[in-house]
Amino acid sequence: MSAPVLPFWLEIIVAGLILASSLFALTGALGILRLKDFFQRMHPPALASTFGAWCVALASILYFSGLKETPVLHAWLIPILLSITVPVTTLLLARTALFRKRMAGEDVPGEVSSREPRD
Repeated sequence: MSAPVLPFWLEIIVAGLILASSLFALTGALGILRLKDFFQRMHPPALASTFGAWCVALASILYFSGLKETPVLHAWLIPILLSITVPVTTLLLARTALFRKRMAGEDVPGEVSSREPRD
């Protein structure tokens, strides 16, 4: 029994998605290198990893669906979980860095919410 052969147009799309994923990773890496502040450095890698994961997942779905000749959708689990966890992790890192800057006595914006009881 011979292995199924993917159509050329599908191979081009998969290769383009993998290339786009690598460009997102490169963009995130350049963002880390070029930006000067921790708070500025957080944003590019968070976005790049999410977009890159979506591109790889879509490429994986297209490739394996083409090989099996039926839809293969279980690869969507990875970008869905990343879309949930990356923003939460980014927020926690930002809050921790802001807290540390406040404790060090640096000039940072004040807290949005007060801890005083309401009337």
